[in-house]
Amino acid sequence: MQIVVLPGDGIGPEITTATSGVLRAASERFQLDLRLEEHAVGHASLKQFGTTVRPELLDIVRAADGLILGPTATFDFKDEAHGEINPSRHFRKSLDLYANVRPARTYAGRPGRLGEFDLVVVRENTEGFYADRNMEQGNGEILVTPDVVISLRRITRLCCERIAHAACRLAMKRRKHLTIVHKANVLKLGDGMFLDICRAAAKGYPGLEVDDILVDAMMAHVVRNPDRFDVIVATNMFGDILSDLTAELSGSLGLGGSLNVGDRYAMAQAAHGSAPDIAGQDVANPISLILSTALLLAWHGEKSGAVRYEEAARAIEAAVAKALREGRATRDVGGKLGTIAAGAAIAEVLQAE
Repeated sequence: MQIVVLPGDGIGPEITTATSGVLRAASERFQLDLRLEEHAVGHASLKQFGTTVRPELLDIVRAADGLILGPTATFDFKDEAHGEINPSRHFRKSLDLYANVRPARTYAGRPGRLGEFDLVVVRENTEGFYADRNMEQGNGEILVTPDVVISLRRITRLCCERIAHAACRLAMKRRKHLTIVHKANVLKLGDGMFLDICRAAAKGYPGLEVDDILVDAMMAHVVRNPDRFDVIVATNMFGDILSDLTAELSGSLGLGGSLNVGDRYAMAQAAHGSAPDIAGQDVANPISLILSTALLLAWHGEKSGAVRYEEAARAIEAAVAKALREGRATRDVGGKLGTIAAGAAIAEVLQAE
C-alpha cells in the first residue's frame, strides 16, 4: 500500500513522525508492505515551491492508495493567486471526499466527562455553509456593504443522497441505529430536503432504527446521554460542530480520529488544528492522527478485500486503548510522555500483542 504523507504545519511534522512509527510497526506485524512517501505541503511547500500545494502533488496522491494530511495553517492561507491554497480544501474538493467520518469513544483509564459511549458522526464534506466549498467559482460569502454580509448555503440532492447512504452503510455494520441531525423546522427547504432524503435512504436498510433530532436539541441530548447514539449524520457545519463536541466529551479533541472518504480516494486527517503555539515542544498528542490512519487502513482493506489491513486497523485502535489505560500518553490526556515517546509507546504495544 502506497501512502502519501504530507506533514503540514505547526505540530504536524511531530505528530506525523509519531504516526509513521506506528504505521511501520503495523506494517511489520501484519505484512502490509506499507510505503510512506513524504512531500512538503503548507508553509514548507510555500517556501520551497512558491505555493502551499504544488500542481503535480494531486497526481501523486491520485496514483497512491491513500493520503495522510497533517494539520496545516489554514487561517494563514488567504490568497490563492499568490500560491496560498488551503491544502485540506484542495484535496477534499479535488478528490471529491464527500464523507467526513469522525468516531468518538471513551477509553478505560481515561473516563469521558459523561460516562462511556461509542459513536460516529458522519458529516457531509463538500457543500453546506462552508464558503470555500459551495461554489464552482468564487466565494459563498458576499459583502453587500461594509456593514452587511450574506452567506450562501448550497444543499443538493446528490450530496444528501450519498452522505445518507454512507451513514446507513456504517450504521448497519455497527448497532443499526441512525440519528439524523437537522434544522428542518427553520431551514425548511435545505434541511427539509436533507431530512427527507436521509429517511428515504434508510428505508433501504432492513432493521435500521432511525430517529431525527433538531441540531440545537441534539447538543443537549448528546451532552446529557451520549451513549444513546450510534451513527449520527448531519450537513457540513452542523456535523463539524457536533463532531468536535463529541470528541471533547470522550476526553479530548486529541482522541478523535477523522477520515475523509469518497468513492475512489480517502484522506486521513487529524481532527484538530496545527497548534503553532506548542509546535516544536514535543508535547502535542499524536493519537488523533494515529487513529485517523487506522481508519485509512480499514478503508483500504474493505475496498481492496485485503482483510489484513482491517485487522491492522483494529490492532492500532486496541494499542491506543491499552496505552491510554496504562497512562502511556501525553500530558493532555493524563500521561507524562512527549509526542514521539507517546507514538513509540503505541508502536511498542502493537508489536508486543
